[in-house]
Formats: sequence, C-alpha cells, structure tokens
Amino acid sequence: MALNTAPDAPLPVGEVSRLIGGWIDRLGAVWVEGQITELSRRPGAGVVFLTLRDPSYNISVSVTCFRQVFDEVADVVSEGARVVVLAKPEWYAPRGQLSLRATEIRPVGVGELLARLEQLKKSLAAEGLFAAERKKPLPFLPQLIGLVCGRASAAERDVLENARHRWPAVRFEVRNVPVQGVHAVPQVVQAVKELDALDGVDVIIVARGGGSVEDLLPFSDEQLVRAVSACRTPVVSAIGHEPDNPLLDYVADLRASTPTDAAKKVVPDVGEEYERVRQLRDRARRCVGAFVDREERGLAQALSRPSIQDPHRMIDERADHVAALLGRGRRTLGHLLDRADSELTHTHARVVALSPAATLKRGYAVLQKADGHVVRDPEEVTADEVLRARVAEGEFTVRVEA
Repeated sequence: MALNTAPDAPLPVGEVSRLIGGWIDRLGAVWVEGQITELSRRPGAGVVFLTLRDPSYNISVSVTCFRQVFDEVADVVSEGARVVVLAKPEWYAPRGQLSLRATEIRPVGVGELLARLEQLKKSLAAEGLFAAERKKPLPFLPQLIGLVCGRASAAERDVLENARHRWPAVRFEVRNVPVQGVHAVPQVVQAVKELDALDGVDVIIVARGGGSVEDLLPFSDEQLVRAVSACRTPVVSAIGHEPDNPLLDYVADLRASTPTDAAKKVVPDVGEEYERVRQLRDRARRCVGAFVDREERGLAQALSRPSIQDPHRMIDERADHVAALLGRGRRTLGHLLDRADSELTHTHARVVALSPAATLKRGYAVLQKADGHVVRDPEEVTADEVLRARVAEGEFTVRVEA
C-alpha cells in the first residue's frame, strides 16, 4: 500500500527497511532456477551460502540454506551447475539486502535440459527465426572477419591458422570472451553486436571447442539466438564437434562442424583459386583460339567463292545477256516494223486503186446537181438543167439538152 510522505515528513531508513521486510515476509515460497556461481561451505558452519545467477539477463541473488539441505545434493552440485531451489524470499533489514532461504535443492538433469532446449527450439522455429529465407549468403572473399571465441583457445588457433594458411591476406577482428559459465551469454551477445556494428566486418564466426551439454548451454540461450537473428552481417556457427547442435547452429547463416571447418568454409584456398583461374584462363584461350580458327576457315571459304575471286564475272555475264536481249528486241521490232510497212503499202495501193480519184483519172466524170446530188439515172435530170461535171483535173458546168 502507498505511504503518505512529504519532504517535511519523510520516513527514516529503518522504517522503510522494516516496511519492505514486512512486504517480503508476506511472500510465499517459490521454485527458482539458476546457475550456481559462488558456493561457500565453511567447515563447522551450519549454513551454506551460494549465489544463483540468471545467465540470460546477468542477474544474481544470494541464497542460504541449512547444511543438511545442501548435503543431500552435495555430490552432484558444484559451482557452474544448474539447479532448481524451493526458497522463501527474506529481507535482511540492517543491510537492506534481499536473499532466498532454500529448503530444497534439485539439480537440473541433462534430460530435462535437452527437453527445455527442444521446447525452445520449437518456439523459435515457429517464429521463423530458423527459416531458410532468412539466411544471408557469405561473401566470396571476406576482407575482415569477426571472430568470437575464448581467450588463447584451441578454437581461436584453429580458425586463425587455417584461415591464414588458405588466404594469407585475410584480416581478423577478434573478441575474446568466456565461452561457458554464467558470464558467457552476455559477453558473447555483446561481442556479436559490436562486430555487427563495425562496417568493415564481412562475416562473423562464433567458435568454441567441444564440451558437455552443460558447457555448450550458453550457445542455446534465447537471448543469443535473437541477437544473432537480428545481425545484418552473416554469422557462422562453429560450436563443438560434428554431433553437437546448439540452437546457434539453426539461427546462424552457416553451420560449421568445427572451428577448422568454419575457416575452410569462410575463406577460399588461394592455391585452389589460383588453379581455378589458370583453368579458366586456359579454357578461355582455347575458346578464343577455336573461335578465331572457325572464323578464319569461314573467311577462307568465302574468299574462295567465284563471286569473290572474280566479282565482275557475274556483271559481265549479265551484260552479255542484256546485250543479247537488246539485239533480239531490236530484230523483233525491225521485223514488226517491216511487216507493218509492207501491209501499209499494200493497203495504200488498194485504197488508191479503189478511190474515186483513180476512176476519174481513167476518163470518167461525175455529174452533180446544184444541190450536190450525184446523177445516176437519166431520168433524174430535165432539159436545160445545169449540171456540174467533176473530172480528174477539175470541174465544169454542162447543160442538158432535150
């Protein structure tokens, strides 16, 4: 419940601590899961002190329990182990400190851990974090590689030596972090985010050697999986050995079976690339040579054609043909003109022979009345009628006598 306080009527620290203690005392016992980071078992002491830490959120809380409670699991529980405790929150008023009083401690078994990981895997897969379309392709030749690994670890050595052996000019931006334990998750997440924020980093490798299921748990943490999913830089997972499959393998853009395999998949081999370039160059030379030879043969065949060797031959042949056709046309036209002239001469002769003028030249005359009517019968004229007589050389008048 809210308290009525004011600057001129504040509560003493002791009163505030007492009130907080009263509120906490009303809380019931709860089951809490965490990882033991500190464990204190003083000889002869009846109380055991330990610290439970949530590796995903970097939060810790102190836990106390009677010695007989801890002795029941002392053989299977040590620092770094994951446990589930039944505890009641307590408030230590003199120091203002919250702690948990445990009445039962249970170690988390491997089977239970694997079941939880499988459930988390299904949940993240349902969100689409493992979808193939989210995978980003790796660059062919990365200039700067980000490496997240343990300090002076075999994984770091394997990645650096194999990568530089394959491509000596490759450069690395290394982030050494804890790769197991309670501090692993937040520091690995921070290292991945730092490398992803660097513009020069082309790909990020998260590497760790083999280990037990508990040792590899940080790389199945939900916080790390989401951080890798949000990266704009391609991420390669190289955790453990071939059989190990932390959730980081599913969200990463590429999964390598070992750190050495990661170096081989991320960095090309300079010898292999040189050989490939040589093969491509020889193939290109052969292709160009074959193309030139084929074109030379085609050009030689084209030059060997009669039309190319004697280009005027076709024109000359056509000219002779045209001349022959022209002569034939002239002869045909001449024959037609001669025949037409002969026919015209004959027709003219016939016309002349049959014309009235020719008849008049033979001594005949044509008599016409005054109206121009030709006299064909003596009955058509009368006595003393004047007629016009037309002869070959002219005409004159005549009078009809009785």
